[in-house]
Amino acid sequence: MIKLTRFNSQTNQKGEFVLNAEIIETIEETPDTVITLTNGKKLIVEESMDEIVRRVMKYRRALKQF
Repeated sequence: MIKLTRFNSQTNQKGEFVLNAEIIETIEETPDTVITLTNGKKLIVEESMDEIVRRVMKYRRALKQF
């Protein structure tokens, strides 16, 4: 699980949420960062693509320790 910050441009509201990193299919910067999940749902977040990749890698390393 990784913590991200949701960005909703329609209402300009922000909020943190936790995402299961295992269901990320793609990450794009268009210029907003868009995460596409395996179920087709898309999320727009404040974090950069590189930051999300770092968090996913950290999460997966933590899993290997168990």
